[in-house]
Amino acid sequence: MLEGLEISEILKINLERTLRIDSEFYSKENLQIIKKLLKHPYNDLTSLVKVSDGNHMSISENFIDVGVPYYRGQDIHHYFIEDSNPVCIDENSFLQPVMKRSHLMEGDVLLSIVGTIGGVSLVSSNKNATCSCKLAILRPQKVDGCFLSAFLKSKFGQNQIQKFTRGAVQKGLILEDMNQIMIPEFSKKFQSKIKVGVEKAKENSNISKQAYQQAETLLLETLNLKDFTPSPDAVNIKSYKDSFIATGRLDAEFYQKKYEEVIAHIKAQKHERLSKLVDIKKSIEPGSDVYADEGLPFLRVSDYNKFGLSEPDKKLSFSFCKENEALINKLKPKKESILFSKDGSVGTAYMLRKDENLITSGAVLNLTIKDRKQIIPEYLTLALNSKLVKMQAERDAGGSIILHWRVGEIENVVVPIIDYAIQEKIAALVEESFSLKKQSERLLEVAKRAVEVAIEEGEEEGMRYIEKFK
Repeated sequence: MLEGLEISEILKINLERTLRIDSEFYSKENLQIIKKLLKHPYNDLTSLVKVSDGNHMSISENFIDVGVPYYRGQDIHHYFIEDSNPVCIDENSFLQPVMKRSHLMEGDVLLSIVGTIGGVSLVSSNKNATCSCKLAILRPQKVDGCFLSAFLKSKFGQNQIQKFTRGAVQKGLILEDMNQIMIPEFSKKFQSKIKVGVEKAKENSNISKQAYQQAETLLLETLNLKDFTPSPDAVNIKSYKDSFIATGRLDAEFYQKKYEEVIAHIKAQKHERLSKLVDIKKSIEPGSDVYADEGLPFLRVSDYNKFGLSEPDKKLSFSFCKENEALINKLKPKKESILFSKDGSVGTAYMLRKDENLITSGAVLNLTIKDRKQIIPEYLTLALNSKLVKMQAERDAGGSIILHWRVGEIENVVVPIIDYAIQEKIAALVEESFSLKKQSERLLEVAKRAVEVAIEEGEEEGMRYIEKFK
């Protein structure tokens, strides 16, 4: 009668402090994790760090494009929080007394505690930054932040975080439960090895960014746009013929001089419309009713940026994929396809380095180069992410609460076609950047896995694992 069921027996005396009796809390997986952790001396998280959360005050009216980073739950997609693309606040807002509690310091570990629970990022800089109350700030006192972040990202950290998550519709991890998260004790030597790996990963990440910036600079220098400053003039007089009749637009923002100037500069050199350079393929928006815990990854705009993909939050059910198998197979993006966002954060481009077993949402277009002898995909991706195209996106999609860039407008994006040899130099710098980024990610994965090996097989095995991949 009980065949196929999972049963765990727990004595009342062994219930956790709030006397939880939900069966999932005592699943066999959860009990196995605790059993392995108990083989080591351990401390509770709050005995090793100072725990707080970010800003609780309303501040959205102070958001600006450039200023002091204000990290939110959706920014916890990178090991180093500085690699995200957050909103910003002005310095006066940052310096308000009420904001002081949420000021970040190098070595802090950020943990997502509302909505999507369990995201972990390390603060690797002492530059001014702050965060919202949807992030817990773990400030190390008796543990190294690099080791702590690696542990919390490991299956032993993530299992505990998910286990103590509460709520139904709006899930959350409350700060009071942090003292139940077990952190195993390891030698300073082992923690130091983890720290060296994480710091080397950060070094590679920084060099990766420098290579990418060199590629961006080379593009702008080639186009004589490196020091380009758009006109601040907010007034531009247009006739009815040269405005609505020509474009169908009457919003004044569309006709700002800065947009005309950058497009005129591109058109003064060799250029082409985007639709002449690529085939543009739309994806689908199947609806939330086909989302599932397991299935085909469904990549949305929030799941990628110009530097790479993150694990999609949503998946499409196996049954939906089977019913639509032919369509799904056509929509899976191939190597050198360029993902290009048309909704939300419009104009974000990323070139795939391999075939991907996923499909993108309807907000992400798939661009495929028509003639590689005319334009190199790495170069086109960088050009699409440059301010040359960003300003065209801003012009076309501006003025809406949720930005939407129509495909017809995207087809008419003006792209500079520079000398092929310089395109190759730019492509080489971009690939150097992504190679270093991949090395960085590998080092971080080794650090996380080494912690797991140390818990499962002992500290010496964890050390050997690090040396194996050194």
